[in-house]
Amino acid sequence: MPEPILNDISHRRYNPLRGSWILVSPHRTKRPWQGQEEAAAAITLPVHDPSCYLCPGNKRAAGHVNPQYENTLVFVNDYSAVKEVQTDYKAPDRNGSLSSLFLQAESVTGKCYVVTFAPSHNLTLADLAPSEIALVIETWTKLYTAHLSPSSPLVKTVAPTTLPPSNSHDNHVHPNAQYRYMQIFENKGAAMGCSNPHPHCQIWTTSSLPEEPAIELEQFKNYHREQGGCHMLEDYAKLEVDEEERIVYANAAFVAICPWWATWPFEILIIARRHRRALTDFSLEEKEQLASIIAEVTRRYDNLFETQFPYSMGLHQAPLEGSDVEIECSYFHIHFYPPLLRSATVRKFLVGYEMMAEPQRDITPEQAAERLRGCGGVLYRKKMQEQEEQH
Repeated sequence: MPEPILNDISHRRYNPLRGSWILVSPHRTKRPWQGQEEAAAAITLPVHDPSCYLCPGNKRAAGHVNPQYENTLVFVNDYSAVKEVQTDYKAPDRNGSLSSLFLQAESVTGKCYVVTFAPSHNLTLADLAPSEIALVIETWTKLYTAHLSPSSPLVKTVAPTTLPPSNSHDNHVHPNAQYRYMQIFENKGAAMGCSNPHPHCQIWTTSSLPEEPAIELEQFKNYHREQGGCHMLEDYAKLEVDEEERIVYANAAFVAICPWWATWPFEILIIARRHRRALTDFSLEEKEQLASIIAEVTRRYDNLFETQFPYSMGLHQAPLEGSDVEIECSYFHIHFYPPLLRSATVRKFLVGYEMMAEPQRDITPEQAAERLRGCGGVLYRKKMQEQEEQH
């Protein structure tokens, strides 16, 4: 538990996931705001939008027609950031030259997917029941499993899984190469650059290990080695459960916390209470509890400012291919990075000092967690609908 004085003075907090620091300035929450305001998201979307490339029965950009699906839909992204097949690139031999030090490049191949959460155009994770979110988690698990390296230790604990193609044009579960990492993420809301409000996420598989999970994995390995085989996030989850102050919600398998080192005002970290390397390690009951805590987090977000709360969310787990040490030290967790700060119309920007020096926040994680704990219960949109029906 932090010393009371830390609620009033500027101080730095250490982030063991990245080996970095963040400046906390709680006294700045008292300053007046005269900056940009974000327009509140209109909640007038139809159940089905004929112009939406994710709705059932609609045509996508590449000409493929979506099936009349009932829960999730998976297809290869029509505008993938990486491609399975491209011109080979081999770095020129320039040993000893300045260009060999400064002008480095490497080829990256991969496969990008889109996964819809539901057929209805006007829903979000906050609107879905845990049983519906569990179907999304099962889809994530199947895709992850289908891309695992045959040499991964994870294969020993799970049977290979594939998903049927969504239509005759998509053979999306058979990559033509073994990729290193799979990043599952969701950008929710126009404020986070989401171009389509239909509930969906993206999955990028790449031949390289991306920077953020690579940094975390290195920190996990160091902690595991230095702390006698213990796992960083398992120990951290125990600490937070004991202190309770930064916990937003918890169940038997997971905790959702505003971490001690959070950068974003209402940032949340979902951690498995016990060491789980990836989605494939979870039992059916644990997947149900993961669905439940995702529902709790997203609903509390929307209730906080009574708006469609924007965020970027991403799963971090074991690489698809890696050494035994890398797989063993990996630890499943989910990051939620939301930009809203003071209301549905005022957001935080990472600019100035934060770009040139180090991240900074005003409201403390403890204050953020306290506010989010009080936002449980029925989703505010459902309450409004019930009130309208009564009148």
